[in-house]
Amino acid sequence: MSDTKFDVVGIGNAIVDVLSHCKEEDLGRLNLVKNAMTLIDAETADSLYAQMGPGLEMSGGSAGNTMAGIAALGGKGAYIGKVRNDQLGEVFRHDIRAIGVSFNSTPATSGSPTARCLIFVTPDGHRTMNTFLGACTELGPDDIDAELIASAKVTYMEGYLWDRPEAKEAFIKAAQVAHDAGRQVSISLSDSFCVDRHRESFRDLVHNHIDVLFANEDEIKSLYEVDTFEEALAEVRKHCKVAALTRSEKGSVIVSDDEVIQVDAEPVAQVIDTTGAGDLFASGFLSGYTRGDSLATCGRLGSICAAEVISHMGARPDADLKELVAKTL
Repeated sequence: MSDTKFDVVGIGNAIVDVLSHCKEEDLGRLNLVKNAMTLIDAETADSLYAQMGPGLEMSGGSAGNTMAGIAALGGKGAYIGKVRNDQLGEVFRHDIRAIGVSFNSTPATSGSPTARCLIFVTPDGHRTMNTFLGACTELGPDDIDAELIASAKVTYMEGYLWDRPEAKEAFIKAAQVAHDAGRQVSISLSDSFCVDRHRESFRDLVHNHIDVLFANEDEIKSLYEVDTFEEALAEVRKHCKVAALTRSEKGSVIVSDDEVIQVDAEPVAQVIDTTGAGDLFASGFLSGYTRGDSLATCGRLGSICAAEVISHMGARPDADLKELVAKTL
């Protein structure tokens, strides 16, 4: 992995996150599916936003959160995502650059506005996400900067992007560019509902283009249509160089051809908001992976970062991750 400018380049939905606490019964009243990521239209986005309580607004998107974590750990990251030349697009651009991530994607001058995700957080810390993808839906192969992809050790993509045909083409192009340059390719499956919608094409992607796979227990069981985590574990080992499978309070399991590593969850005094847990796990893991750390250390780094982000509102770290890692490890 020598002669690289970046450790990781992320490709994802450039979204402004809006987070707000709500009561459990609010989800039923608003016809929301708890823990799911639901795609909504502009009208629904306006309606839900009007019914949200006081909230927190920040640049987000799954891969964007991961890149923020990598930057916080001292890694060199870049990001590819589609925004509009509007106010939220400028907010996203300024914010992600301000945290140390290179972002030079050209904003769209026409079409849909910049995306936003309305996140309802229940008292148990779980999040229900409602996403208006807006300009994200227009990301395609032409938005893939081949020179940038070739300059990164790992290209990382969020599974949410897989919903659109043009985005599928974009990621296949990115994976081919990365592999032609001798780099590695990684993806997070993102959401079990997303896997349900695209199971066969996800399997093809994972089996033929992915070196490092991130998934939680529900997502990996959905991918292989099995009832138990153990069955899914056995299946994924046949198809990926490395898989990092998260299991909430049970910790995570890291698997490769010849290793199965159990990583305990880091203790958290109180779970406030699980938004970004998987994203920051990937930050820690990839930070170690691109440095050549052992898989066990990579998993531990992921757990430390995930524990930090679920201890407060929002999907970006509050604490100094480098300092936290130094103390914990």
